[in-house]
Amino acid sequence: MKKDHRRIAFRTTVAAGTLLAATAFSGPAAQAAEVSIACGALGVEFELCKQGAEAWAAETGNTVRLVNTPNSTTERLALYQQLLAAGAEDIDVFQIDVIWPGMLANHFIDLKPHSNGAEAEHFQAIVENNTVDDRLVAMPWFTDAGILYYRKDLLEKHGKAVPETWQDLTETAAAVQEAERSDGNDKLWGFVWQGRAYEGLTCDALEWIDSFGGGAIVDENGKITINNPQAAKALDMAASWIGTISPPGVLNYAEEEARGVFQSGNAVFMRNWPYAWGLANSEDSPVRDKVGVTALPKGGPDGKNSGTLGGWQLAVSKYSANPEAAVSLVLYLTSAEEQKRRAITGAYNPTIASLYQDDEVLLANPFFGNLYDTFTNAVARPSKVAGAKYNRVSNEFWNATHAVLSGKTDGATSLAQLERKLKRISRNGRW
Repeated sequence: MKKDHRRIAFRTTVAAGTLLAATAFSGPAAQAAEVSIACGALGVEFELCKQGAEAWAAETGNTVRLVNTPNSTTERLALYQQLLAAGAEDIDVFQIDVIWPGMLANHFIDLKPHSNGAEAEHFQAIVENNTVDDRLVAMPWFTDAGILYYRKDLLEKHGKAVPETWQDLTETAAAVQEAERSDGNDKLWGFVWQGRAYEGLTCDALEWIDSFGGGAIVDENGKITINNPQAAKALDMAASWIGTISPPGVLNYAEEEARGVFQSGNAVFMRNWPYAWGLANSEDSPVRDKVGVTALPKGGPDGKNSGTLGGWQLAVSKYSANPEAAVSLVLYLTSAEEQKRRAITGAYNPTIASLYQDDEVLLANPFFGNLYDTFTNAVARPSKVAGAKYNRVSNEFWNATHAVLSGKTDGATSLAQLERKLKRISRNGRW
């Protein structure tokens, strides 16, 4: 296939993740255009994207082609960069992480002239995040923050309270795990989370560090703040979990591996994103109606609850052959009606404030109301200040964290090394 055609052939595996076959849907009317959209497949994400795309196709008479990309954010970014660098037309609408607008903005069209002001409905902090050089390069689709899942039945059985600090969690997880194993439940672990060396570990580790008052890797002024005693304390704490309350295999867990253990009934606590709520309470879930959700613990009595800001946006490729239809799809999928459907069906957090007061949304997701502050005040990764260098920053951070978790070094030593590396990347703080 000639590169002049601005399309590239998908290989069976790209960026170490399998790219599944695309599926096309069309409405009954004449096909005005075909639009391809890259959807994630974490939990029920792909199915919900498919349903929304089918509804848009039926309403507009266009055709939509869904492309399933790797679950790993690291692998998905590599795939996107490959396609966009080639000017490929294979994907019209990209689902992008909240940390990517600064890295990928030059490849997306400005949605502002086409949105009719729809962005005003969404959380303005996310709209600002998606605005690069006064160009709205993506529309907010759903937001996220890390939260703590716990087994209500096991805490009640053993007379334990929901933990308020990480020390509380460590002690409670160990006590319940020991008691349950003594009763023959030898597969139970105290706490599962995302320990693989990838972007998910950056999220988890930033939560630990921020909850201890250890900074945010790089502050809003570009100063590298990660090398401090509180940050080191947080990483050393997490390393103490490996093989005690967390399985050794957690060092290779992403979101779905952690959910698999928790949802099968083999963990007391789990750190994950809100999407896991609907799955944990599905009809065939072994832990249905046994799960509670709360904010992640504080670093200590003087610490704070801290969840990393996540979430995904929809952007239109400037290489699209059908940009008008692609924009139409983006505005449909990010609308209040569609966000409400996704919230009720799959526990995906809306980016429209009014939906957090919707009775049907709150009935399906009771914790949306209680954790509203967690979702709106989540700690951001330093993607805006680091810009195009963010991926290198995060890569160094998750590798430094993984080295501590795997016992190769301690927190203080690893963070001192990380600081030196980040100074070189940033040219001594000048991003």
